[in-house]
Amino acid sequence: MPPDHSMPEELSAVTAEPRRSVIEKDVNIGTGRVSPEEEGISDSWSDSASKPKVPWYAYIWDYDPGRTKQEAAFVQRLDFCVLTILSLGYFIKNLDQANISNAFVSGMKEDLHMNGNQLNLIDVAWTSGYVVGQIPSQIILTKVRPSIWIPSCEIVWTVLTFCIAACKTSDQVVAIRFFVGLVESIFYPAAHMILGSWYKPSELAKRACIFHATSAAAGMFSGYLQAGVYKGLNGTSGLAGWQWLFIMDGVISIPIAAAGFWLIPDSPENSRAFYLNKDQLQLAQKRMVDVGRAPRGRLGRSAWKRIFGRWHLYLLVVLYIIFINTGPSSSVVPFSLWLKAEGYSVSLINIIPTTQYAVQLVSTVALGIFSDLFRSRPVWMSISTFWGLFCSIILAVWNVPDALKWFAFEMYRASVPYGPMSMSWAK
Repeated sequence: MPPDHSMPEELSAVTAEPRRSVIEKDVNIGTGRVSPEEEGISDSWSDSASKPKVPWYAYIWDYDPGRTKQEAAFVQRLDFCVLTILSLGYFIKNLDQANISNAFVSGMKEDLHMNGNQLNLIDVAWTSGYVVGQIPSQIILTKVRPSIWIPSCEIVWTVLTFCIAACKTSDQVVAIRFFVGLVESIFYPAAHMILGSWYKPSELAKRACIFHATSAAAGMFSGYLQAGVYKGLNGTSGLAGWQWLFIMDGVISIPIAAAGFWLIPDSPENSRAFYLNKDQLQLAQKRMVDVGRAPRGRLGRSAWKRIFGRWHLYLLVVLYIIFINTGPSSSVVPFSLWLKAEGYSVSLINIIPTTQYAVQLVSTVALGIFSDLFRSRPVWMSISTFWGLFCSIILAVWNVPDALKWFAFEMYRASVPYGPMSMSWAK
């Protein structure tokens, strides 16, 4: 906005003052001190002496000088228990999700006489189940505790993952993947609901992105696991390497799913988590009241009217559709398919694409930290989406130098952080 030359000189001087960082403002508010500028002191030595030193970690993690020791210990406990079990749950979800692409390029295509169209059908089946299951699952969560519903669904998709190892035709894989998508659809929105029920907005984005970054860790692990399984177990007990991949995924998933029954805390109003006492639950409820979050209520006609009567819902849906169309596929990894077409070995086909998951992991955590630090979700969401759009254009053109294709494949997953940041913005 152009400067208003009709302003009084004193007001113009105030508006011309550089904007202080979020951290500097929090320090002044938390300590109750008056800044030297407000006292009329211009001496730089007095300015630095009047402000507490901001610790280095304030730029990457929570820093609230007004937070009590009890609250700080409470948030650390949430990180250790809640964030950990949700991240592990998202890890096994994405491990079971990413294994299809790794299995396809590691012998499943030949053993089940599959082609590229059938791989797309498998992806469509999973996505269809995912779409169908989300809203009913969230309604169920108003009646059933998350600590019961989420682990139960995890156990079901683990059993279905075991079943894929026994498939003899691609049609069987398609059918099972639909039901895998159906039960996996509950996890992502339910996990964000839990995170939003326990963390303040200033704490949320970085934790949502750390939670989401485990999907990148799962993609990397699936590639390394398939490479190791193919080398060490291919042909063992009459099973192919890709079949052992699904079996190993299931074995890893079972204990994590079982732990969810004890570690998922439900909501602050009805939690029965063994690691939270009565005082901590009261503190959790107070924290949510302080940031304007109402406790969970009955899902009646008035609630539906509030939900669908607000413009925010429709805007966020449109934005998320944009993300889905510029981001990577749910379970198909084009990078692996290209490497297979180029004649790379099975081990390299599984290992090389893990580098793009490393890009996803770093970018997700970094953008989440910046989003909380600068309190600007849309800016960092736009930066993330830019990479998806830019890389999509390169890969759509395709007739470009191989070096540019490698760059596009590697940077494609830098668009993924948009998802958790948009969920944090919605809260």
